[in-house]
Amino acid sequence: MSLLNPDFNQLKLKEFLDEKYERYNHPDFIQSDPIQIPHLFIEPFDIEISAFLTANIAWGQRVTIIKNSHRLIALMDNAPYDFIMNAEKEDLKRFEYFVHRTFNGTDCVFFIKSLQNIYKKHGGLGVLFQRSYLQNKEIKEILINVRKVFFEISHQQRTEKHFSNVIKGASAKRLNMFLRWMVRNDNRGVDFGLWNKIPMSALYLPLDVHSGNVARKLGLLTRKQNDWQAVEEVTSNLRLLDANDPVKYDFALFGLGVFENF
Repeated sequence: MSLLNPDFNQLKLKEFLDEKYERYNHPDFIQSDPIQIPHLFIEPFDIEISAFLTANIAWGQRVTIIKNSHRLIALMDNAPYDFIMNAEKEDLKRFEYFVHRTFNGTDCVFFIKSLQNIYKKHGGLGVLFQRSYLQNKEIKEILINVRKVFFEISHQQRTEKHFSNVIKGASAKRLNMFLRWMVRNDNRGVDFGLWNKIPMSALYLPLDVHSGNVARKLGLLTRKQNDWQAVEEVTSNLRLLDANDPVKYDFALFGLGVFENF
C-alpha cells in the first residue's frame, strides 16, 4: 500500500480507522441505516430475504431506501419467508405498482419469483451463496454463479441491471453490503454473522461514493472509477490493516464520509 496522504503512515492510519470503526459499529447505527429492516426479524430465512431485498434497493437517499424497504416487506405481510414459499400468481399482483427509482413493479415481481425458485429448488440464499463459496473460494465467483441462478427462470432483460454483473466490472456495492450483513460476526449487534461458511477475510468492501471518496483521501484507493477493480484495490489495502476482517472498515469509511464530511 502506497499511502498518498502525508498525514498518515500505515500504523497511524490503522489506529485512526480502528477508532472510527469502534465509533460507528454500534447498535445506535442501526436506527439510521437500511440494516434496520432485517433487524425486525429473528428467523434466519426472514433475515436473509429481507436483507437481500433491502440491500438491492439501497441506493439514493437513505430515508427513501428505508421507507420503501418497509413498504416492500409490508407487501409480503411482514413475513418474508412464509410469503416467498407460499405466494401464488394472484399474490404477486400487489407488487406491480412498487417503485424505487428505476426498480419497478416488473422487476419486483421477478425478484419475488426468483427468490421463490431459489428457496424451493436451491435451499435458499444462504445455501446458494455458501455452497458457491465452498466451490470457488472467491467472492467474485460467488457473485457470478449466484447471478446465473438468479436469472435461470424466465425474465425481462431490463431486470438484469438490478443484479450487479461483476464480469462487466460492476462494483457490486449492494451485494457486497448484503454479504457483509450476512457474514460478519463480531458480536457488536449490527451485522448478523449468519453464514459461517464464508470467512470474513474473504469479503470485499461495499464501495460507494462516500467510502470511495474517503478511501482516496486516505491513500487507500488510487483508481478514479468506482468499479470492481477499485473494489479489489481498496480491499487489498484494507487487508493490510486487518487481514481477518478488512470489511469492518466499511463502518469507518462510510461514517467519515456521511457523518463527518471527511
